[in-house]
Order: sequence, then structure tokens, then C-alpha cells
Amino acid sequence: MGLFDFFSRPSLQEGLDRCKADPKGVLVDVRTPEEYEEGHIPGSRNLPLDELVQAKNMPDRNASLYLYCHSGARSRQAAAMLKRMGYWNVTNIGGLMGYRGTIEGGTR
Repeated sequence: MGLFDFFSRPSLQEGLDRCKADPKGVLVDVRTPEEYEEGHIPGSRNLPLDELVQAKNMPDRNASLYLYCHSGARSRQAAAMLKRMGYWNVTNIGGLMGYRGTIEGGTR
């Protein structure tokens, strides 16, 4: 992933809209299970960054994966890792820091 990939990344809302419109779209939260339980975007799956390599419940390799975390740093790392694992349609949509939409769980 190069320097300019950061600037070409869709905003979180744009990424959510793309995911929603994509029949193969899977929204993935790569934060820890504890962070996920504190509050996450409805419809997202929790696949923590530190468990990706061992994850048994990985989406189909043909799925379109839309990744987010708290700030966008872990989702960027997860995107690179997933691409090395053979997932070709992976998009880092950033972090929850500026998100103002609906949150499930927790008290955010």
C-alpha cells in the first residue's frame, strides 16, 4: 500500500454506502472484541486484526470487504494482510472517530 492509497480511500460514509449497495459486501470491524462490544456499526462483523491469520469464520475470498477500526490505522494493516492472504476486493474505509451514524451496543 503506497502513500497515495491513503488519499484515495473513500470516506467512512462513502464506504458504508458502497458496502450497502454491494451484494457481496461485508462490513468488517477489525477492532478488539471488547471495543466491538462497546459499540459498532450495525451489520458489521468483528474480525479482530490480531486474529485475522487464525480466523476460522473468514468471509468468502470473492466477498467485497469494507474494513474499519477506530482511526483507520488497524484497518489499513488488516487490508494489507488480507490482500496477502488472497482477498482481492478489500477496501479500508477508515475509522469511527468521525462517525456520527447509528451505533449498536455500548454507550457511545
